[in-house]
Amino acid sequence: MSENKKKIVIVGGGITGLTAAYYLQKDMKTANLPYQITLLEGTDRLGGKIQTDTTNGFVIERGPDSFLERKESAARLVKEVGMENELVPNSTGQAFVLNNDQLYPIPGGAVMGIPTELSPFISTNLFSLKGKARAAGDLVLPRREDDGNDQSLGLFFRRRLGSEVVENLIEPLLSGIYAGDIDKLSLMSTFPQFYEVEKKYRSLILGMKKTTPASRRSTGKKKPAFLTVKSGLQSFVRAIEEKLTDVIIRKNVKIDHLQRSEGTYLLTTTNGEEIPADAIIVTTPHQQVYHMLRDQKAVAPLNEMPSTTVATVAMAFPEEAVKKSMDGTGFVVSRNADYTITACTWTHRKWKHSAPAGKVLLRCYVGRAGKEEIVEKSDEEIVQTVLNDLNQIMEIEGHPEFYRITRWRQSMPQYEVGHKKRIESVKAGVEKDMPGVFLAGASYHGVGLPDCIDQGKDAVTAVKNFL
Repeated sequence: MSENKKKIVIVGGGITGLTAAYYLQKDMKTANLPYQITLLEGTDRLGGKIQTDTTNGFVIERGPDSFLERKESAARLVKEVGMENELVPNSTGQAFVLNNDQLYPIPGGAVMGIPTELSPFISTNLFSLKGKARAAGDLVLPRREDDGNDQSLGLFFRRRLGSEVVENLIEPLLSGIYAGDIDKLSLMSTFPQFYEVEKKYRSLILGMKKTTPASRRSTGKKKPAFLTVKSGLQSFVRAIEEKLTDVIIRKNVKIDHLQRSEGTYLLTTTNGEEIPADAIIVTTPHQQVYHMLRDQKAVAPLNEMPSTTVATVAMAFPEEAVKKSMDGTGFVVSRNADYTITACTWTHRKWKHSAPAGKVLLRCYVGRAGKEEIVEKSDEEIVQTVLNDLNQIMEIEGHPEFYRITRWRQSMPQYEVGHKKRIESVKAGVEKDMPGVFLAGASYHGVGLPDCIDQGKDAVTAVKNFL
């Protein structure tokens, strides 16, 4: 019977590949489809960047720590695999921007750094009077003549709100998501909703006020924006894996080459094994995709697509070691500030389950486009550098009880200006020359967990349509 089944191979066992496997299996069972599904992962574990460390009662996420509540696909999948009772929202609290060796509260009513409430913006000391006046110019400036061309986030926001608001607030908030350079990142591939707001309302300030729910821009108690899994996101990965009862899962299998063979495909592993397939979903990072499909001209742009190297630094302390603690959930760092860290989350406050009573968990980030050398320092050097930065504002006594440093080399794909058209071209070329091969994952249409889950589901639909 298996000879008559269509062989579907999923390359990559991160959240995109796991999602594809889960929903393919679900559809296969529901509709009694003649599929044989194989999931290939190059390492000894599934989950990709999702890694959770549970030490001494702490729950430390070494990769992504949560997902946006308003993007419903992630929470839906958590519930489908039986973990609904594990879902928890973040604790809300004041967030700050670090600039000029001082923590400034992010002004109330700011949505992704865009002011929507007048009073908090006027009263903040984060911007000069001149900077505030320039930002207010957004209220009267005309919309951009739409020529259909992409532009950088930096260019877009500087034109609307001026450089001071961009560099002191918008840049640290937005570029941190991609660890990128705001003056190179594509507006249309990262935050196209801002383009749509300008197009419809002309003014960003007025448009965001009209389109953002009051609960998200309130200057009072805000509704939680994020969700996570209390036992750690790695337990979510395990739950998906346990559900894949009709999927052949093979770990430590690396694909070197992918080629057409008489109407079907052969995947050749680094050990020389050949794996046949009728359809393939490739969810690995774009660098690996380029290597696998190196004979195809269509994927050439993937070889030019940059990625940034970053690291997370999680540190555990007894409560009494932090002599000066702020009442909030963390801070981002202005690009103009002379600090190595780019952000710090007071994780024990944002996520109550992450630390035992009487303990503090700080999660800091280092590395960004153009400033990646810190990641290659020794663990001890990184920890000391981070502590030196934190002690400028927090007064921490001694060293952490323990720490976890996770280096993510060339792991943050950069959606630079023109990204959307380049990816459309790549996918169209692959579809033409290699029908039945589908690309999905963080390199293409969003780096967040819901974005990757959505891409995994879209790939399932594409495979079913193809077969």
